[in-house]
Amino acid sequence: MCGIAGIYGTAATDPRVLRDMAQRLAHRGPDHQGIEIDDDAGLAHTRLSIIDLGGGDQPLHADDGRLSLIANGEIYNYVELRAELERRGRRFATGSDCETILHAYAEYGDAFLDRLHGMFAFALHDRARRRLILARDRLGIKPLFLARLAHGWAFASEPKALAPLVGKPTVDPHALAQYLQCQFSTGRRTLWSGIERLLPGEALTLDAGGGVTRRRYWSPQDIRPAATGFDDAAARFDELMRTVMVEHMRSDVPFGLFLSGGLDSSLLLALLSRLKGEPIRTFSVGFADSPRGTELDLAERLARDHGSRHTVLRPTGRDMLDRLALSVWAADELMRDFANLPTLMLAETAGAELKVVFSGEGGDEVFGGYRRYRGARLERWLKNLLQPGSGGFRTTGNFRGLERGVFGAALREAARGWRQEFIAAWQSAPRGWSELQRMQLVDIATALPDNLLVKADRLLMAFGVEGRVPLLDHRVVEFGLALPDTLKIAPRHGKEFLRRWAQRYLPAEHLRAPKRGFTVPMDAWLKGETLDRLERILSASPAIREWFRPRAVHLLAEKQRRGRNVTRNLGALLQFALWHRIFVEGDGSRPALQDPLTYLA
Repeated sequence: MCGIAGIYGTAATDPRVLRDMAQRLAHRGPDHQGIEIDDDAGLAHTRLSIIDLGGGDQPLHADDGRLSLIANGEIYNYVELRAELERRGRRFATGSDCETILHAYAEYGDAFLDRLHGMFAFALHDRARRRLILARDRLGIKPLFLARLAHGWAFASEPKALAPLVGKPTVDPHALAQYLQCQFSTGRRTLWSGIERLLPGEALTLDAGGGVTRRRYWSPQDIRPAATGFDDAAARFDELMRTVMVEHMRSDVPFGLFLSGGLDSSLLLALLSRLKGEPIRTFSVGFADSPRGTELDLAERLARDHGSRHTVLRPTGRDMLDRLALSVWAADELMRDFANLPTLMLAETAGAELKVVFSGEGGDEVFGGYRRYRGARLERWLKNLLQPGSGGFRTTGNFRGLERGVFGAALREAARGWRQEFIAAWQSAPRGWSELQRMQLVDIATALPDNLLVKADRLLMAFGVEGRVPLLDHRVVEFGLALPDTLKIAPRHGKEFLRRWAQRYLPAEHLRAPKRGFTVPMDAWLKGETLDRLERILSASPAIREWFRPRAVHLLAEKQRRGRNVTRNLGALLQFALWHRIFVEGDGSRPALQDPLTYLA
């Protein structure tokens, strides 16, 4: 797990610029920094040492220096892939899992990406052919951002690392409107105007003459549904999960697990404990005043059953609020979900002793766990009439009715198209796919890479922690999407297949427990004097004054005081103001833990 950055196509790359880019990614890779420059490319790498601790520093090279690589992530099948490549005559210089990327490219050409199992974002420089290949893993677990320069391109693991080349960000109104309405922006466009995302499963080839070639080497739309019964599916899944877990457990440093008490992380604990044969280090977090309760009791019971060395965090409202500015800095992109805050606290705690943690992201998207997948078909039909082509899925914004009136003129105009990426994803499903499969596809294409996986990557990497998500191995995703609907949702719950399959590993109360999700009780904290201060400080924010109507904050604060609970809306404005203060008004420096209102004031 690392940070990568670089420039391609510009003459005489300045090493000071590359060092500045690398320094802005130092939290992702505190163990080593490497820089390499030639006529076409400048590459910078910050390393978090996980595999081949002494010999895996990057850039890595092959073919007498013809090929250079900087990579972020893990190639989980590197043991098998290396053996295959050595049989074909390839010779390795290190024990790094990422060196297999270079040799696979040399051996298989542009088809090499199909051989890689893992989470990754990398830049591969082929000097002989004068081209640079940028690629991102199939599900978008690892991030990669691009900016077009006057005479080439720049790329980096996080937008903040591109600031030395693109300057202070200007706001993309479409991305801002999308964030306000659905808590994140998605697709190529980001809040940083002029900086785009490389899409999941996409490879970009840049040549020295200025040519650009994009291709998707993997897409969930290529998965074909399969008619299968539970017994046959379970037999295949037994073998698949053992292979996936064995590969994901490869590490030269100890690892732990974020244990929520829900089905996904509980199942990971059972599998890790069984395969490792010794206690697992586990971490949980919860709030006593959460309106949905917590799953801490289930997590603690399961940790005891497996002999885990378990840490429970019980943060206060102040603990969480003091991390809000840091979470905005870490993410670079805005995500209104306040679950960022306990994730950040877990990363901080785990990072004091570990470099690698497992977590259960992806189980709901892959196996049909969300309640929204079981919503009334009539309601979706009516919503589709209002938003044709959407399937009535993910069409309701956070700012509705009169609340949209707080938007300024430019933001109101941009907000007209906030649904377009979700509609496009719905429409991209192959003919014959069910509504459930379409909903899964929309989430896998949008909310998963651009919301949930931002937390799993950037918030953990803020404290130098690598997150591993086995349920998002592409083979597991292909298996889950192909299952018939009857093995995904039942009348009272989702993840029917996973619940039944997990019976051999988990006690019955875990399988019967309702899904609670993770709720941070911000509405209980956003009242009284805190709400009064928020209103005063946001009303003076340059970000709010530029993009919203002058009385916007007052109107929302009054609704909150009258018990209308617009915490999401106020929280969205607060995080935008913090982002603006950090990156537009400020120099992008990492904020200390502190009261976010004091930071803004």
